Amino acid sequence: MDWLEFSRRWESEAASRGFETEVLIEVGGFPVHASSKGDSSLPCVYLSSGIHGDEPAGPQALLALLRDDFFDDRFRWLICPALNPTGLANGTRESGQGIDLNRDYRQRRSREVCAHTAWLKLQVIPRLFLSLHEDWESSGFYFYEINLGVGGPRREEILGAASGTFPAEVELIIDDHEVTEAGWIFHSEHPDLPEGWPEAIYLAGMGCPLSLTFETPSGGLLEARIACHQAVVRESLRHLHRSG
Repeated sequence: MDWLEFSRRWESEAASRGFETEVLIEVGGFPVHASSKGDSSLPCVYLSSGIHGDEPAGPQALLALLRDDFFDDRFRWLICPALNPTGLANGTRESGQGIDLNRDYRQRRSREVCAHTAWLKLQVIPRLFLSLHEDWESSGFYFYEINLGVGGPRREEILGAASGTFPAEVELIIDDHEVTEAGWIFHSEHPDLPEGWPEAIYLAGMGCPLSLTFETPSGGLLEARIACHQAVVRESLRHLHRSG
């Protein structure tokens, strides 16, 4: 994937659909974009992807949803489609500076995360955060949920939406986390490592009541991973719209 071309496509497609897009920072010649759309009185939904550079399906799924006019007037939308462009260009989990950005939301050693958190502080606290990831060790789909005591999509509905492309992951321990049920990990709002905060933990600290981190298997076909991400995003937002 040509990630400079992706950036140009995102900016153009977002503008044509009523989004305002700003460049949070440029790193290695690549922009880090943040797009917003919708009235601030509406429930706010924030989506991000591409924070790990070896996980390209998430950014492409968000671009496909954008082109499909999915981001309509139901919500206030915040989207960061490719938070780690140097890692995406290199095909590495870490940024071009060798930092795992999704473990940097407490220490903030990276320019990308410093710029990103500064932008987040200016936004309405999201009602729902969706984070699109991939896992090279898994063979099925699974997701993490951080829930501060609010309603949310039913896990069986999310797993059902994913099942058109991938079954639920069958492992009982995933990345040192005990699985709550097949394909679903209920995670505390507290970090696993005191200093290694991921984006979802930072959002919980901001007061975001519900975050879902989706993980597709990196070994699956790229087209299937993109389709899976689209399906679970659609299902998550279908529930939020239904619940008002």
